Amino acid sequence: MLIQHNFHSHYKSLKNKGKISDYSDEELLQAFRESNDMKYFAELYTRFVPKLYGLCLKYMTDRESARDAVMDIFQQLPEKIAQYEIANFNSWLYSVAKNHCFSRLKKENQVYFVKMEDAVVENNTFFSHNDKPQSEDEIEALEYCIETLTDEQKTSVKLFYLENRSYADICDMTGFALSKVKSYIQNGKRNLKSCILKVLKNNN
Repeated sequence: MLIQHNFHSHYKSLKNKGKISDYSDEELLQAFRESNDMKYFAELYTRFVPKLYGLCLKYMTDRESARDAVMDIFQQLPEKIAQYEIANFNSWLYSVAKNHCFSRLKKENQVYFVKMEDAVVENNTFFSHNDKPQSEDEIEALEYCIETLTDEQKTSVKLFYLENRSYADICDMTGFALSKVKSYIQNGKRNLKSCILKVLKNNN
């Protein structure tokens, strides 16, 4: 009963706060969770849609694809909000949007491996500065070489570079010890670079 009383008391205090535009992001999030009233979600949408469009435009190939990605993100957002504990909405939404853009690129066979480029090929030997592989050979080499890694290395490398997961996240998701995760990523990166260079050399 005490929990229920606190729940309603807090929601009532939010309702009495005044204009929705005066709410913080976290207050809007909590009000939406407690009431399921779309007016709170609409305010979050208004605040964040320009930021998300700019982020998606960075990764997608054109404006229309970026707009489609933003719409998909917001359509899926109410369900995701119900599933996760969110301490900082801005940071969480950034991560959700970035991962969504990577997923769309992967489905369209346009995965550019933006973060992996920096980690695997420090001197841009076979990737250009615009974050895209220069040829189909380079894409195929990267995809082939990922599959040559051990299961532990492949899992850790994909989670760290492609899904932007932290060491702690990977430990929680896989059950690997922290020292093992760091080793898998370091060795996987080294093996990946060696394999890609070898494949490209053999193709020339």
